[in-house]
Amino acid sequence: MSPHEHPVSGHHSVSHDHTAMDWALLASHLEREAELYTPLYEQAAAWLGELLTEGTGTGPGGVRRVLDIGSGPGVVSCLLARAFPAAEVVAVDGSAELLERARARADGLGLGDRVRTHLADFPDGLDALGGGDVIWSSKVLHHIGDQRQAVATLAGHLRPGGLLAVCEGGLPPRYLPRDLGIGRPGLQSRIDAAADEWFSTMREALPGFVHETEDWPAFLADAGLRTPSTRSFLLDLPAPLSADACAWVAATLSRAAEKCAERFDEEDRTTLARLTDPEDAAGISHRPDVFLLSVQTVHTARAQ
Repeated sequence: MSPHEHPVSGHHSVSHDHTAMDWALLASHLEREAELYTPLYEQAAAWLGELLTEGTGTGPGGVRRVLDIGSGPGVVSCLLARAFPAAEVVAVDGSAELLERARARADGLGLGDRVRTHLADFPDGLDALGGGDVIWSSKVLHHIGDQRQAVATLAGHLRPGGLLAVCEGGLPPRYLPRDLGIGRPGLQSRIDAAADEWFSTMREALPGFVHETEDWPAFLADAGLRTPSTRSFLLDLPAPLSADACAWVAATLSRAAEKCAERFDEEDRTTLARLTDPEDAAGISHRPDVFLLSVQTVHTARAQ
């Protein structure tokens, strides 16, 4: 997790700068989020296998090494190990705490012999990592000031014919009905707007920030990769949500309320406080109308 994680959605670690971060609490949030998004990630992994079959005819079984850059607690790393059954999967992250969770998860799933961890900063700490047949990076590159160069760095670790998959963009998660019965209707839209403003401010404050059009296929092409392909994947968890999903929504709203407090008016701050209060009858944990709908976009291209 970057020290600049998105206020309404968890992201993976890219740096050793852990200032003011509660990693025990944050790791649980990231783990729960990745578990909720597993159906989406499974679709994406299956698509990567299809692309490999179309491109080389080898398919998933021909993949020998997968790099998960910004792996967080390793939920997707283990999923990739199952999607590519002959591969060694390397979970790469800047947080030792999150990598401990990744190791424990892999061992618990019987994948400990194929999933290993590598502590490294991104993008400057990957020199010793070696190459991969598949490189996966989800919601990490937008924490790097020069995104175009970050893509080129990842492309430089691809083996010949290897596939780079960058999960960036899509649609922000939605989970609240328009009219909650408390506060002004349309809170979700105002949360999204506040997050967009926060995100722009975060990007501009990054070291080496480069302002340019976020054209991920162009970044891939500029890195010397070929046959770009983009596809979006839907996560649709209808109401009523499970207890775990409700807990994730409540935690996500708490983070938004904390990080974007100055962007909400007093009425919205009061509504957010009620929604995140487990004792309030109008709170997330007691509502039958909360859902989770999200879209994530994956951009891919191949090495020569």
